[in-house]
Amino acid sequence: MNLALWLARSAEAGPRRPALFAGQVEVADYGTFDAQARAVAAWLIGQGVGPGDRIALFMKNTPDYLIIFYGIWYAGAAVVPINAKLHARETAYILEDSDARIVFCSPGLETGLGDGISCIVAPSDLYRDILTVQPVAAVVPRASVDLAWLFYTSGTTGKPKGVIITHGMALSMALCYHSDVDPVSPDDAALYAAPLSHGAGLYNLMHVQMGARHVCPASGGFEADEILDLAAHFGRVHMFAAPTMVKRVTDHARASGRHGDGLRTIVYAGGPMYNADIIDAVDHFGPVFAQIYGQGECPMGITAMPRQIVSDRNHPDWRARLGSVGRAQSAVEVQIGDAQGHPLPVGEAGEIMVRGQTVMPGYWNNPEATAKTLINGWLMTGDVGVMDAEGYLTLHDRSKDMIITGGSNVYPREVEEVLLEHDQVIEASVIGRPHPDWGEEVIGFIVGTAPEAELDALCLSQIARFKRPKAYVRLEALPKNNYGKVLKTELRELLKS
Repeated sequence: MNLALWLARSAEAGPRRPALFAGQVEVADYGTFDAQARAVAAWLIGQGVGPGDRIALFMKNTPDYLIIFYGIWYAGAAVVPINAKLHARETAYILEDSDARIVFCSPGLETGLGDGISCIVAPSDLYRDILTVQPVAAVVPRASVDLAWLFYTSGTTGKPKGVIITHGMALSMALCYHSDVDPVSPDDAALYAAPLSHGAGLYNLMHVQMGARHVCPASGGFEADEILDLAAHFGRVHMFAAPTMVKRVTDHARASGRHGDGLRTIVYAGGPMYNADIIDAVDHFGPVFAQIYGQGECPMGITAMPRQIVSDRNHPDWRARLGSVGRAQSAVEVQIGDAQGHPLPVGEAGEIMVRGQTVMPGYWNNPEATAKTLINGWLMTGDVGVMDAEGYLTLHDRSKDMIITGGSNVYPREVEEVLLEHDQVIEASVIGRPHPDWGEEVIGFIVGTAPEAELDALCLSQIARFKRPKAYVRLEALPKNNYGKVLKTELRELLKS
């Protein structure tokens, strides 16, 4: 089915319910949200847009984003969300690869996108005219296998690949959220402090389904003090956050004497969450944190760890469970496999494999990459992990980031976890450097003032000697991409200079 029906139903059930907010200001109730999305759909159809056509969104987080998003779905077309922080050249590649018919842009983002693309700036006089078009009467029908969202991966090397996300996949993800992560109620408020083009945007679905509120910060992004102000104002706030965002808001709240009034749920994902950081966050804010693990190829949908597990300190293995990414979500199977995809025993490290309702059918116009990634029905994630007897999955690293030194495997995250226990280490990242005798040696990049001797002693007290960094490089900050992920490719380049 076309998931735009969820907006239609919420508007029908509660047209006067508050829907869209810019900061603390309400800009649309559900009746208006629905009517304006239908007007966008009518305009798109009038431009010749048909079912399956791709329409891009190169926009900052604003209420108009969600109006256009659902307008595209109402017309039966597919959304191509593009992070507003990307360079115009990167955006132009996505527009060309997706063969997008039209792109909606925030003011100032419309230049340099290439020839032959129709760009609509929102807001603008043209966009305001679009919202006055006679709305469509009905949602264009779509099947569960039809393209809903064309997501371009945020890989740090090579060109991004377009992941085909169908209506059925998105529905599966949303229903699993209710059952495995955190049930949503009409009284909740979704706060979009991370880009709507990615996980934060996917999580609009279950909030639209339940008729909840949708809040875009006035700043358009993540500002810790603003987040705490909005949470206190709205109450029952849900937010998706990268681990770096969790650390920043925790540090700010502690420094300013605030305790997160109004925060209901912060779902974290998108990078390694170190035990020291999440323990610190739970100690300060209480049981408001849940974790998911997913990839664009299985959006937000591989494993989950609800708040009661994240905040549990009574279980004898609570630290190990907290260091995991939870258990398989309801709509998928998860197993650990060897290089040939054969299942491995409990406790043995290997590649994480996933199959089920939330897994993509393939990459957009890229059969070679699809064939390498989908094998015998399984998504080969490229991530290395271990499954315990209770089904908890511990994620080590991307397989390409694993360090092999003297024939022994070193998973960078294990070393990073130890380094971050030092109270003078703000950030840490570990990579391998070629070594003539050992193949690779472990190198630690550190943000902070911890003495090297103390870092060595800390490592030697907790992990094998061969895992200890053989050298440390101090930086003012770790290089990250637009989604907060550490760019280990840039760290490797630093070692060459």
